[in-house]
Amino acid sequence: MIGGMLRPVCLALYGFAAAATAQELLTPELLWQLRRVGEPALSPDGRRIAFTVRSIDLAADKGTTQIFLLDLATGAAPRQLTQDGSNSGPMWSKDGSELAFVSSQKDGAQIWVQRLGQDGARQVTTQPGGVANAQWSPDGSRFLFTADVKIERDLHDQYPDLPKANARAYDNLMVRHWDQWRDGSYSHLFVVPAAGGAARDLMAGDAADTPMKPFGGSEQICWSADSQQIVYTCVRVKDPATSTDSSVWRVAIGGGAAENLTPGMPGYDQDPACSPDGRYVAFASMARGGCESDRLRLFLHDNQSRQNRELLTGFDASVHELHWTADAQQLLFTVETEGTTQLYRAAIADGKAVPVTKGRHHLDALQPSADGKTVYALRSTMERPAELVKIELQQGGAGEPLTDINGDQFAHLRPPTVRSEWFEASDGKKIQAFVVLPPGFDEHRKYPMLLFCQGGPQVMVGQAFSFRWNFHLMAARGYVVAAVNRRGLPGFGQAWTDQISRDWGGQCMRDLLSVTDAMQSRPYVDREHCGAVGASFGGYTVYWLMGNAGDRFACMVSHCGVFNLESMYLATEELWFVNWDLGGPFWQSPEIKRDYDRFSPHRFVQNWKTPLLVIEGEKDFRVPYDQGLQAFTAAQLRAVPSRLLEFPDEGHWVLHPQNGVLWQREFFSWLDRWCKEVKK
Repeated sequence: MIGGMLRPVCLALYGFAAAATAQELLTPELLWQLRRVGEPALSPDGRRIAFTVRSIDLAADKGTTQIFLLDLATGAAPRQLTQDGSNSGPMWSKDGSELAFVSSQKDGAQIWVQRLGQDGARQVTTQPGGVANAQWSPDGSRFLFTADVKIERDLHDQYPDLPKANARAYDNLMVRHWDQWRDGSYSHLFVVPAAGGAARDLMAGDAADTPMKPFGGSEQICWSADSQQIVYTCVRVKDPATSTDSSVWRVAIGGGAAENLTPGMPGYDQDPACSPDGRYVAFASMARGGCESDRLRLFLHDNQSRQNRELLTGFDASVHELHWTADAQQLLFTVETEGTTQLYRAAIADGKAVPVTKGRHHLDALQPSADGKTVYALRSTMERPAELVKIELQQGGAGEPLTDINGDQFAHLRPPTVRSEWFEASDGKKIQAFVVLPPGFDEHRKYPMLLFCQGGPQVMVGQAFSFRWNFHLMAARGYVVAAVNRRGLPGFGQAWTDQISRDWGGQCMRDLLSVTDAMQSRPYVDREHCGAVGASFGGYTVYWLMGNAGDRFACMVSHCGVFNLESMYLATEELWFVNWDLGGPFWQSPEIKRDYDRFSPHRFVQNWKTPLLVIEGEKDFRVPYDQGLQAFTAAQLRAVPSRLLEFPDEGHWVLHPQNGVLWQREFFSWLDRWCKEVKK
C-alpha cells in the first residue's frame, strides 16, 4: 500500500518505452502499438492478480501475449512472469502457490504450470493440435481443456490414392462457419491429471462442439464444486444451420452419457456457473428459438429438485458473465445499459437485480474476491483500452484504477471529448447517441462529420475500445463522430431491440437520419462534408442510405456489408439469423418477398451518386464477399466514384496488424478526399 491507495501502474516503468511525444494525436500506427490487457485471474487469498498483456510487432506482423503478476498488497509494479512463446489463460492452484497457463513455447498451445518463486515451468499436456479454454479443477487434481478432434471422414480419407486432389464435399449444412470450411473436426471437452498423463475425451465420437463456435470461450464451461463433474454448453440438433437450440449439459469426469439440464428450452442456453456449495447451476437462457438477440434471462438449475427457474423475472435486460459470490448467496453479472456495461448483483433469496457501478465505461472479465466485498474487472472506454480496476460492492461507482498499462502513450496524446446525448426520433421516442468531438474542439469552427452505422444488427454502441472502428482515432483525424444507438440495439429494453427484425430499412434508418439531420443543423458541423461509415449491418446501412438518403453525405464507406438480401440469404451460413430477421427465404410467401424487395439495397442502385469505398475480406462467410463485389460493380456501372479494397486473408474482421494499419490508411484517405479536400 502507498499512502493507503493502490496506485495505477505504467508499464513504461519496467521495459516498455514511450513512443508518443508531447501533444500528439492518435494515429493508426500508434493505435496498433497500444498494449492490450486481458484475462485477469485473482489469487485464492486475494493478494495478487495475474493478467495478460498483448503487444503487437507491426514490422513482424504478429503479436505475442505474456503474463504479468500484480501484488495488490504492496501496489508494486507488476512483474512479467512468462518470457517464451505466447501465453494466455492464467489459472491459480488451490493454495495459490502455482500458476498454470496455456503457452505456445513448445508443441503448440499446451498447459504449463509455474511454481511461484522458482525458475522454470513444467509442461502438463502434449495434446495434438494444442489446447484451449483450460481450467483448473477446484480441488487441484485435474485440468479440463478443449481440443479439436476429427470425427468425420473427408475426401482424402475416401480416396487415399489421390493425395494431391484438392476438393471438399458435403451432404448437409452448415458447410462453412464464420471464416472456416467444415473439415470434419469438432471441439471436444477433455480432462487430464494435473500432474500430466493421458487426457480423456469426454465427448468421444460426438459430432458436436463445446464451446459453441465461432465466438464461445471458457465462459461456456465450468467445474462442479466437488470437481467430479463438468457443465458445458453444446448444440446437439439435427440441423445446426437453422437452430439456436443450445443446451447446458453435465458429464462426469470419468466419462459416460451427458445429462441435458435444459430440455424443452428452445433458445440459446449458455454460460453455466456452478455454485460453490454445489446446490445450483446458474445459466443464461433465451426464450425464443431462432432469435439470436433475445433477452438473456438468468436461470438457476437446482441440483436437488432438478428444476429450472428464472431468477430475475421482469428484468428487461440481458445478463452476461455470471459469477457466484463465495457464500453462494449472490450472483454477479454485467448488463448493457444505455451505451455502457455495468456490474450488477442479485441475491438468490429475493431475485432482484441491483446495479453496483455507474459511469461511462465497459466492464468485463469479473474476478470476485473470496470475502464477497470486492470485484476486480477490466474497464474500457471509447477513449482508452482496458485496464484493471477494483470495485467495492458496497460503494460501487466507476472503480479504482489499478493499472495504467498504456499510460506512457496517453500521457502525450490529446484526447477527444465524448458526450452522451439524446435525440428526437421520427416516432416521438428518444434516441441515445455518442457525439465524439476532435481534440482541441472549437465550437466556432466547422468540422466534417461521420455518421457511424453500427453493425450486429443487434450489438450496442458501447464503451469497448475498438482497434478498427476507433472513435478516438476518427476524432483525432478531425472528424466529429455521431455513433447512434438506433432501433435494434440492446441496452434500451427488449422491445427496442426487437423492433429492427423484419424492418431493416424502416425505423432504424429513420433513427439514423433523425440524428444526422439534428447534427447537420449544428453550427460546428460542415453539412456539405459528412460521411456515413459502417460494417456488416452497418455496411448494409451504408448501401441503404446510398439509395435512399445519399444526398445527405459527401461519401460512404461500407465494410463487409449486405447488398443483395436474396443472394445473402442463400450464401450466408447461420440461416437462423436471416430466417428470424428477414422472415425466412424470399420464396416462402408474397409478404416475405415484398419485404426483401422493399429493404434490399440493390433495388435502389438507380439512385446511387455518392462516392463509395467498399472493403471486403475473402474469408468472410457471414456476409460473403461477393456482396461487396456486387456493390462495387453496381457503383462502377453507375459511374459513381468508387474503390474496392479486398483482403484475401481476412474474414469479417481485419485481424492482421499490417492489414489493420492499411485498412485505416485507406479508410481515412477516402474520407479525407471527399470530406476535406473537396472545396465548396
